[in-house]
Amino acid sequence: MSAPQAAPGAGAPDANQVSASRGLADWLISNGVSLAFTSYQTGQLFTVGVLSDGKISVNQQNYARAMGVCVQAGRLYLGALHQVWRLENMLAPGQLGNGAFDAVYVPRNAQTTGDVDIHELGIDKDGRVIFVNTKYSCLATLDLTHSFKPIWKPPFISKLAAEDRCHLNGLAMEDGVPRYVTAVSRSDVVNGWRERRHEGGVIIDVPSGEIVTDRLSMPHSPCIAEDGSLWALDSGRGQIVRVDRDSGAKTDIAFCPGFLRGLSIHRGHAIATLSKPRDGSFKELALQGELEKRDAEAWCGIVIVNLVSGDIVEWIRLDGGIEEMFDVAVIPGVRCPMSIGIDTIEAKSTISFPPIA
Repeated sequence: MSAPQAAPGAGAPDANQVSASRGLADWLISNGVSLAFTSYQTGQLFTVGVLSDGKISVNQQNYARAMGVCVQAGRLYLGALHQVWRLENMLAPGQLGNGAFDAVYVPRNAQTTGDVDIHELGIDKDGRVIFVNTKYSCLATLDLTHSFKPIWKPPFISKLAAEDRCHLNGLAMEDGVPRYVTAVSRSDVVNGWRERRHEGGVIIDVPSGEIVTDRLSMPHSPCIAEDGSLWALDSGRGQIVRVDRDSGAKTDIAFCPGFLRGLSIHRGHAIATLSKPRDGSFKELALQGELEKRDAEAWCGIVIVNLVSGDIVEWIRLDGGIEEMFDVAVIPGVRCPMSIGIDTIEAKSTISFPPIA
């Protein structure tokens, strides 16, 4: 095996400035996890872990319009501009890349979908990639012949068309099947959701097609916690919310200073991504008023929230050239991961193979 030569922070544009809370390293170590998150604005996949000296490692690699990220044992799936990427950890147990990284994720496969505006994705019980096909307002899977194979659409969508009618965006899997999705509205016309940003956002139960709640503003990232509770981002209000799966009642848990898009739940904590506004896009949202009331400015990064207290306990902040984030995923059992970019020296020179049987 040729060892990868990328260093911590490899692939990072000089304009990106990353800072973190003092307790982040201890939180990651005590929970036995690292993180992967994405920025579609800068087209980057980030992995964050802790080096042997206790310092935070941030590795950044370029993937055009990096969106949904999903973790399996030894594997990452990444939705991008017109492809779904599969990255494999090339290391055997006990090996280290560059003497520091206990997981090195190498791009091994890319399936071309065309630009269908892939958002969140998951893996079903049969190992199929299920992704939110936002442009065509449906859930889809990969197909060897076609750009995608549609498997479900909201009942209020009358046809599949490249019109982003309701801005379907988030996906929660349960027991290996799609369970909940989020959409900004129930619109059934081209870009109809854009006039419905402030209210009417929905969580939909996929098996039944029923609306769980329509009391949200620009919702994203439904997520089922270890105890079976349902969580989501009420992004237009800047709130992480718990949603009753039977009644649809929502409970505000934490206000976060930015536009929320990605959510993972781990051991009673929410890990969520924050973005700054795009061209004044907060003006019609309650989020803007809440920021003004708190004398705050939106920022870009990651927050880790205690779901009992609602307090932000740890954070990562990105400044400089990056202003918008998308998804975040927890990588269990990995202390310090890195990935390899697709058009890099490392991608050409990092070679591994199993022994001859």
